Amino acid sequence: MKKIFSLIICTFSFAEDINSIYQEAQNQENLGNYKEAMLLYKKVADTNISKEDRYILDLAKNQEHRVETFTTMKKEFYQKQIDKIKDKETDESLEQLITKDFSLYPYKKNYLLPVNYNFNDIENRNNVETTFQISVEKPISYNFLGLNESISAAYTQKSFWQTTEDSSPFRETNYEPEIFIQFPYKENSVLKAYKVSIMHSSNGRNDENSRSWNKVYLEGYYQFANLFLVPKIWYRIPDDKGSDDNPDIEDYYGYGDLTLLYAYKKHTFELLLRNNLKFSESNKGAVELNWTFPLPEFLSTKNTYGMLQLFSGYGNSLIDYDREINKIGLGIAFSR
Repeated sequence: MKKIFSLIICTFSFAEDINSIYQEAQNQENLGNYKEAMLLYKKVADTNISKEDRYILDLAKNQEHRVETFTTMKKEFYQKQIDKIKDKETDESLEQLITKDFSLYPYKKNYLLPVNYNFNDIENRNNVETTFQISVEKPISYNFLGLNESISAAYTQKSFWQTTEDSSPFRETNYEPEIFIQFPYKENSVLKAYKVSIMHSSNGRNDENSRSWNKVYLEGYYQFANLFLVPKIWYRIPDDKGSDDNPDIEDYYGYGDLTLLYAYKKHTFELLLRNNLKFSESNKGAVELNWTFPLPEFLSTKNTYGMLQLFSGYGNSLIDYDREINKIGLGIAFSR
C-alpha cells in the first residue's frame, strides 16, 4: 500500500513529463515492482492516447467526443471496408446508406418521459402515461436571398402513450410539419435573429376527434447574457366553412406565446407562457416548465440529460385544447 501511495505522488509529480514517467516505469520494472510499473505504463498510454482511440477502447469511460467519433467511425468503416463503385452517383448513394448521414438535426427538444402524471381525473384515461417528443430539422438552403438567411423544413411529433393500460394504446399523437426561414439580425444587438414559419398541426384523426389548424408565425430571439427571450406571434390561416374541426381553438391557444430560456452551468430552464389576453371569465392560458439537468455519472452519456416537465393550463395536446390539464413528468432529454 505504501508503495502504491508513493507511486501516485510520483505520478502526479511527473505528469507534465511523459519521458520521466516512462523512465520511472522502467526503473520499477527493473526493481521487480511489476504492479507499480504497469500502473506507470498505463499512465503513459492514457496521456498519449488520442480522443478517437480512447473512444474505441473504452466507450463507457469517455463521453466527451462520442457523437463526433461515432460519425467518424461510420465514415472510416465505409472508406476501409466497403468496395467502391466506379459510378460516382451510385457510390454517393451507397455511402449515404452506410453512414446514414442525411444532415438531419435536432429541432425542438427530443425527450422521453416514461412517467407523466395527470392530476385531473378524465374518463377512460389513466392518470399515468408515457409522453415522448421527436423533432428534427432538415436545412434546405443558405443565403438564397443574399441576407445570410437559412431555409429549413422541420417535423415535430408528440405522442401520449397509455402504457399503464392493458393494451398500452397511443391515446393521442400530434404532428407538426413546418417550413421556415430564419434571418440573423445585425451584430452586437440584443435581437439576435428572427424567424418566419408556416406550420400545420394535426392529430391525424377523423370525425369528432379530429383536431387541426394551420398558422403563420413570427418569432424573435433576444439575448441577455445567459437568458434568452423568445416571443412568438401567429396568425391562423382560416379553414373552409363547415370543415373546421376546432373553430374556437384561438380562444384557448391565443395569438402568441413567450418562452424564456436560461442556462446555468450544465442545467437549462425553459419556461413557456401562453395566454389569450382576454381579461374576463373567458381568459385561458398555459404554463410549461422544462428543466434539464446532468444525470449521475453511471447513467450519463453524450447529449443526454435528466428532464423534469411541469404543465398547467390549456393546450397540452390538440385533443385537450379546450380542457384544463395539470401534469408532471420525469424522464430523459436527448437534445435541448
